[in-house]
Amino acid sequence: MTVFEGVIPTVVTPWNSGEELDEQEFRKELRYMLSQNPHGLCVGGSTGEGFTFSTEELERVTGIAVDEVGGRIPVIAGVIRDSTREVIEYGKVARSAGASGLQVTPVHYLYHSGPESVVRYYDDIGQATDLPLVVYNVVKWNILEPSTLVQLDDVDRVVGVKQSAGDIHRLADLLKLLQEQQRELRVLSAVDALLYPTFAMGAHGSIAGISAVVPGLVLELWSATQDGDHARALELHRHLLGIWRAIEGPEAPGRIRAALRMLGRHDGAPRRPLAPAEPAAERAVRRALAAAGLVEDRA
Repeated sequence: MTVFEGVIPTVVTPWNSGEELDEQEFRKELRYMLSQNPHGLCVGGSTGEGFTFSTEELERVTGIAVDEVGGRIPVIAGVIRDSTREVIEYGKVARSAGASGLQVTPVHYLYHSGPESVVRYYDDIGQATDLPLVVYNVVKWNILEPSTLVQLDDVDRVVGVKQSAGDIHRLADLLKLLQEQQRELRVLSAVDALLYPTFAMGAHGSIAGISAVVPGLVLELWSATQDGDHARALELHRHLLGIWRAIEGPEAPGRIRAALRMLGRHDGAPRRPLAPAEPAAERAVRRALAAAGLVEDRA
């Protein structure tokens, strides 16, 4: 069974003016990510706007990433759908394209699932797709509690939890429960503003939106924390906190794309109805990147 650990950056999906995949820009972004020596890559997640993908788009994006990676590191494909049937359909497509695993949200439409339904949901997906699963615990009105997540460690194909939604307390509780029960489930942090304390508490890595912008800083933070260099880790944390505060919010995909443009990687807008960053937001993003020494401050 594949184990996902370390820094696994999310990858932005570049669109052309017709809101279709820009393959050339996507390959360039993947090559940039690989130059940073990550421990894996995640495509089709929230930052990659995977919630807008058709099955054909997920297959294409995953296949391109697998091609660029060339077997060096795992490629996790995001599946953000609202029924077991749909998730299995998307998951099988990702598997056929060479994905190493799937990152799957709970149902995110409206209803809160009970623990038994959650276990059955992920068990059905794992059996049908035969891929390792990372539970993407991000849906604010359907948050999976640590006690439920521990139960998912008994599901054959579930290997990890991506703890998101800004909740460091649930992450801490989950780590404590897993340690007490000697469980092997991997906890990957997506508490973007607080990656440093989550790493210090024992998170096994991260799959975080901020790593789409500054993967090198996140990788350096991971290394510093693992090496016990907490002075350097705290310095990096402060830079990352400023950057995340500038890009988080309702229009985060547009702000992330603005940051990528400032960093000289690629330009473009998110898919509608998501909107490009407003001028004030762009100024805030530039100031945060400048404070980290990554761009010139012209804001």
